[in-house]
Amino acid sequence: MDATLKTVIDGELVELPGTIAAIRATMDTDRATEFDREIEHLPAAELPAALVRWALAGTGADDEDDALFERLARGEDIGATDPGATGSEVA
Repeated sequence: MDATLKTVIDGELVELPGTIAAIRATMDTDRATEFDREIEHLPAAELPAALVRWALAGTGADDEDDALFERLARGEDIGATDPGATGSEVA
């Protein structure tokens, strides 16, 4: 069984390709060339985040994130808690 990455997009559990080869296989030639260029010169510590970013490309996850960041920029309460809050302060 191939490795997969799992995330939630638009409220649905989504399985994404979880290997470099599987991520690359989802791309057209131009994007694959761009992917190869980036991945082969990327510092190892940055590889996991870059692979997730490439795997998420075209899934709608960016649109969902952009919408959330717009809501935050408007000052909308999205139900997040203060990361510095103690258990008694979190409702």
